[in-house]
Amino acid sequence: MSSQKDLTRLLVLEMVRVTEAAAIAASTLTGRGDEKAADAAAVEAMRAALNELPIDGTIVIGEGERDEAPMLYIGEKVGTGGPKLDIALDPLEGTTICAKAMPNSLAVLAISEAGGLLNAPDVYMDKIAVGGGLPDGIVDLDNTVAENVQAVADAKGKAVGDMMVCVLDRPRHAQLIKELRELGCGIKLIGDGDVAGVIATTDPATCIDIYMGSGGAPEGVLAAAALRCIGGQMQGRLLFRNDDERARARKWGIEDLGRKYSMTELASGNVIFSATGVTDGDLLEGVHKTAAGYTTETLVMRSESKTVRRVKAVHGPK
Repeated sequence: MSSQKDLTRLLVLEMVRVTEAAAIAASTLTGRGDEKAADAAAVEAMRAALNELPIDGTIVIGEGERDEAPMLYIGEKVGTGGPKLDIALDPLEGTTICAKAMPNSLAVLAISEAGGLLNAPDVYMDKIAVGGGLPDGIVDLDNTVAENVQAVADAKGKAVGDMMVCVLDRPRHAQLIKELRELGCGIKLIGDGDVAGVIATTDPATCIDIYMGSGGAPEGVLAAAALRCIGGQMQGRLLFRNDDERARARKWGIEDLGRKYSMTELASGNVIFSATGVTDGDLLEGVHKTAAGYTTETLVMRSESKTVRRVKAVHGPK
């Protein structure tokens, strides 16, 4: 076994510790109505944990650019030294749902070899995703909503009326929701947390067949990293509202602004993905405070081995 593989396996547990630390920190502010405070607590805890790791890490998906984010900004270096790694993170995915104690808030982290994660600007991304076990190319952003739903229904041997599509509950999705309603399929509307929404397509227990709609591009990279490990298909295309956003994309080296990215173009190479629940949700249990301290549940995955682990842990009082 190579030393690189040994290190990769060791990093799996370290990734769990990083997302656990962020989730526990955010959980102390769950339901308190203060999104910024919850996010700041998660950021501080995640940064401290990352800086203890034996890696030469560069944040490629983070809290924003240096001028906007004092910690975990894009381009920030973390770790004590070691292999060069790209890091994509969202210390608190679903800040609003954490602040309101709603389901599916997560602390999320993905790592890959240097150059393995798309350095996506903080703009919107049009996304479509399905779970594993379906024919390659089953969905496509250039197809109509009806064509995508029908194709997945046929592949699954289901009637269109039995399909369930996950969509962020946003005014910009009014037309998408109208078309899905006209098809007669079910829609699971989520208030936030589209990384969890994409991953949910891989779990039959959620009954979600497709994820559709636009959300943050950074979250798109994180979701693609998860699907690389757990199985599934995804496409993404950046959406720009103004010239400032287009200039931001070019700043990060993106020249083809209309490019349609495949899952492996969003996240390539060997990937490790870790997500710890902050609030209870379809994917994971949230952090719970007990007399003994805190309990956590984490989903950690490796693309190289296709290993998926659920890690439940008890942490002593902080």
